[in-house]
Amino acid sequence: MSLLEVENLRVTFSTETGPVEAVRGVSFQLGRERLGIVGESGSGKTMTGRAVLRLIRPPGKIQTDRMIFDGQDLSKASERDMRALRGRRIAMVMQDPKYSLNPVMRVGDQLTEGLRQRDRLGAAEARKKALAALEAVQIRDPERVMDAYPHELSGGMGQRVMIAMMLIPEPDLLIADEPTSALDVTVQAEVLSILDGLVRERGMGLIFISHDLRLVARFCDRVLVMYKGRVVEELVARDLMAAQHPYTRGLLNCLPRIGGSRAPLPGLDRTGTWAND
Repeated sequence: MSLLEVENLRVTFSTETGPVEAVRGVSFQLGRERLGIVGESGSGKTMTGRAVLRLIRPPGKIQTDRMIFDGQDLSKASERDMRALRGRRIAMVMQDPKYSLNPVMRVGDQLTEGLRQRDRLGAAEARKKALAALEAVQIRDPERVMDAYPHELSGGMGQRVMIAMMLIPEPDLLIADEPTSALDVTVQAEVLSILDGLVRERGMGLIFISHDLRLVARFCDRVLVMYKGRVVEELVARDLMAAQHPYTRGLLNCLPRIGGSRAPLPGLDRTGTWAND
């Protein structure tokens, strides 16, 4: 049974020169699995994730034939209904923790704010749950991190804090937007291990947005390849490196290879009919 069904999703922005479609007719289904979304910057990956949470604000507009989450039609849900879903059942980890965490609040206050305001937990119980969440994302000294400000944390630590914050309510669906882009390889592997464990142990659905095709091929179960707001190819992740669509092949050919040629990397060939659809 699908956890999320999206059919013909469109995100349009009104501009002085006319409407601009950032997402054009995207359709997909998600079970309790790891779905990767890849493509260039501006291809519509993040907009697709934000649209699922109905986080597109004017002048943006969301249209869809069908967007069902666990039996509930998100396209017809009221803003009050969406507030009840956001965080609690559907969570999103934004790309850069420096801009997602409040710089003037201690980490502990940010982790416990939702628990105290939404769930009406006392200070001691909220702190206990926050500490447990930090331990779950393999932060070795959670007490110190709770009392720290975001600027006192490394990029990897900040990203783990963001993941912990999103996981405290134990959501059914996590949308992770470039969760490893600012991390070194070692920390990246640890973060992926955490996300993998959550999908396997909790049965959570994961939408993993990334530029890193090799990482997505290793980590995800299925992949959507996006170009100019639409899905040009959908395939099993292990088959990504052997993809046949010209755009996907172009992205793969742009990747540097250890021991490969020292000649300049090729650019994308956008002369095919697919590029003008």
